[in-house]
Amino acid sequence: MASASLAAGAFSSFTSSLSVNSLPFAIGNLSQTVALSRNFQGLRRRSEPFYSSPSIWASRVPRSFVANAVSEEKLPLVGNPAPDFEAEAVFDQEFVQVKLSDYIGKKHVILFFYPLNFTFVCPTEITAFSDRHPEFEKLNTEILGVSVDSKFSHLAWIQTDRKAGGLGNIKYPLISDVTKSVSRSYGVLIPDQGIALRGLFIIDKEGVIQHSTINNLAIGRSVDETMRTLQALQYVQENPDEVCPAGWKPGEKSMKPDPKLSKEYFAAI
Repeated sequence: MASASLAAGAFSSFTSSLSVNSLPFAIGNLSQTVALSRNFQGLRRRSEPFYSSPSIWASRVPRSFVANAVSEEKLPLVGNPAPDFEAEAVFDQEFVQVKLSDYIGKKHVILFFYPLNFTFVCPTEITAFSDRHPEFEKLNTEILGVSVDSKFSHLAWIQTDRKAGGLGNIKYPLISDVTKSVSRSYGVLIPDQGIALRGLFIIDKEGVIQHSTINNLAIGRSVDETMRTLQALQYVQENPDEVCPAGWKPGEKSMKPDPKLSKEYFAAI
């Protein structure tokens, strides 16, 4: 009995002195209020804007679904306003200024990062997006490419023939992120190498990031999948009571996010 009492007292003393910050795992790194909504929120309607303030966000859900955490972790990029930036770029072999917020209310944006100019996988992606640019234009979407190279390096690469590993003239701006601030704000910078991973973000006309993918350096991206995802995004924004199942393409059957109505989709496949 004495041993049990002693052990219980030691455990009580240990737990009373234990703080969240002393835990040896990731909970000490959490920062925001985490909330789980009661209903589906794949895409928010204009009448239901996202509140970036954790306290306001938490007030919109039952208290039992709210966990208060203690550190300074950032909220996810997807579902939140895209970090704005203004930077120099090369377009039509001229130096121009590009400001992301200039597109808000006007166009969707495909913003993609690549590691370096005059490399190997990168020109295949950049030219593939350029060749498909007219299709994105029809969807009221602009493409912006970003790397940490200077505007002069961008220009030299554009002036290099494709058969020699260059880009030739491309149909959208290539942005120079020599300060690495844009790459850092989108969470794709590799600090010890000073270059960006292959991050791609689809930003809607309201300036909200609706999709992101990040590939490692050796893996190129699919223009077809970017196009398909953009089309699915635009469809559900135009039809807010529907969602797009896996692999959905325009003209295919969508789904109602409802326990009963969704059975119509499953019965048809």
